[in-house]
Amino acid sequence: MKLSVVIVVYNMRRAAARTLLSLSARYQRGIRPEDYELIVVENGSSRPLDLDKVREVGENVRYFFVEDASPSPASAVNFGLREARGELVGVLIDGARIATPNLLQLAERASATHPRAVVCTTGWTLGRDPQNWAIARGYDEAKEDALLDEIRWPAEPYRLFDIATLDGSSSLLGPIAESNTLFMRRKLWDELGGMDERFDQPGGGFVNLDTLERALNLPGVEMVLLLGEASFHQVHGGISTNSLPHQLASDLEQWHIHYQNLRQQDWRLPKPKVTYYGTLSESYRSHLIEWGNQQTLARVKFLREELEVLQAKADAAARRIQELESARPELEQLQTQALAAARRIRELEDANSERTALWRWARRLPKRMGVQLRGLL
Repeated sequence: MKLSVVIVVYNMRRAAARTLLSLSARYQRGIRPEDYELIVVENGSSRPLDLDKVREVGENVRYFFVEDASPSPASAVNFGLREARGELVGVLIDGARIATPNLLQLAERASATHPRAVVCTTGWTLGRDPQNWAIARGYDEAKEDALLDEIRWPAEPYRLFDIATLDGSSSLLGPIAESNTLFMRRKLWDELGGMDERFDQPGGGFVNLDTLERALNLPGVEMVLLLGEASFHQVHGGISTNSLPHQLASDLEQWHIHYQNLRQQDWRLPKPKVTYYGTLSESYRSHLIEWGNQQTLARVKFLREELEVLQAKADAAARRIQELESARPELEQLQTQALAAARRIRELEDANSERTALWRWARRLPKRMGVQLRGLL
């Protein structure tokens, strides 16, 4: 088998149904059902998936329910990695993500471009505003369903970009902090040791960020970022993506402290050399153009601010020049007076020199004449 995809789910019936549909053979393009398997790992959900609906996805789906599950998805991911039979293994640590239809075939093709490829995608959230902020203003499942109906999903799958916002851990062209659809050959997953199960907090904390960071630090790897393909997070009450902003800020601080304790260092955004692979849909191109325009506008704003600073300095210099020009007549008069005073001083100095010379000559005169000139000097 060429490809295995591990999907971890937890109390997300509504969202997981769309995720599995988006990974099914009737939705994914350029790949046959016999070429890949979907490994669904239910991580101790109190409301597990309907098995009949899971089976409807296709015969290439394998479902596992983890009893006595950890609050973190890390161990569930590792369970799925052990069950995987494909040469290439992809992981969705969060099963609430709708995939684009060329994701699997392009991940497989991209992995063949380098013997130690780490194939990643960008992450998006459904909704025209960042999901954490949107939820705080009333965004919910009903509004999300309406958005998906608006773009006629799944009939027009790439219009997902029209109703989505780039996740805070991603950027269009990288670098990215995490990949929510991460593909590596089985040997690389084994070399990595899977996910670190010491990230045992609910939701896993920084485990997904840590996994990508460690993968990119393996010797000789190459990061391949799929262009035009992505995963889209749905509302489901997730630990991080659906937390309110103030709660997320607090959680991020605690997760970073946990990371520091495990790794004895601060987490830093990986900035590897990136190889790009894929094609761009019209919707994705629009986002790329918009992003480029935003960068240009940001640069224009910066240059405008710099110009305003320089203009202020030029105006101040012009005012100073005007003040100096206004003072020119007075300065010229003072200069004339100073020159006249200088000439007078020189004249007095010359007269004083002559008087001093005369006085010295007069003092020597009596001796020369052999007389006394008392009272004369």
